[in-house]
Amino acid sequence: MKEGFVLGLMKVIPKKTVSRWMGRFARSPFSRRMIPYYIRRFDVDVDQAEKPVSEYRTLLEFFVRKLKNGARPVPEDPRLIISPVDCCISQLGRIENGVLIQAKGVTYTLNALLGGDQEKTESFQEGFFITMYLSPKDYHRIHMPVRGKVVGLSYIPGSLFPVNPLGVRRVRGLFTKNERLITYLDSDAGYVAVVKVGATNVGSIKVEYDQDICTNLPRRKCVETRTYSSKEFWEKGAELGRFEFGSTVILLFQKGQIDWEDLKPGMTLRMGQSIGRIIK
Repeated sequence: MKEGFVLGLMKVIPKKTVSRWMGRFARSPFSRRMIPYYIRRFDVDVDQAEKPVSEYRTLLEFFVRKLKNGARPVPEDPRLIISPVDCCISQLGRIENGVLIQAKGVTYTLNALLGGDQEKTESFQEGFFITMYLSPKDYHRIHMPVRGKVVGLSYIPGSLFPVNPLGVRRVRGLFTKNERLITYLDSDAGYVAVVKVGATNVGSIKVEYDQDICTNLPRRKCVETRTYSSKEFWEKGAELGRFEFGSTVILLFQKGQIDWEDLKPGMTLRMGQSIGRIIK
């Protein structure tokens, strides 16, 4: 099937409605019958799942499965920054003149990614970004990349284009068009943003620190921002949230805060794997 036809089809179908339908189906007891097919179709490694496959009651419960204790060890060195997810690196690099790379020859702006928040945009100018794609076979819980406090959240409603390689190549500004849930951290590595990008069939994005937040709501058009004053520190590797069906995480770091490992697009990472080191 030609890429142009697929892209055209994605532009006209009601992606948010379809994603909500998919979310309801995945929560239903009937969806349990799809789990064996899902495992075969996407070559899911079930050996590290917390429970035997037979104990998952729905497809969604299996999709957001936890892992066995010790399956993703987190390095003890407090200066090391870790990958918050199992993923493939889509892009990474310096944020130059407020611009990030989406794909070869395709860029988008930091200001648009952050929903037009100029103060937040200024915080990450000339900093570093890394875009992490979670495929259907991956573990889909999101963890703290560094030790820090959760100080803010932005929910930015939007579309739900697919974030697979086809969507990334063909939909310009994809990560600024899709809905986003952004967690802001005051951390040992300075100010950090964990941008969780929605996608087709992502029924919702959940966060552990605020149970009232709900994404992919009907007719939702306004940006919602929240600030948090808790003095609680979240340890590196602590569970921050989850995708209820998969998507992309973009990490943003400030200028001059960290040194990076030898990372390249196409490299696969596991949650807990070192991706850099705090300079200070």
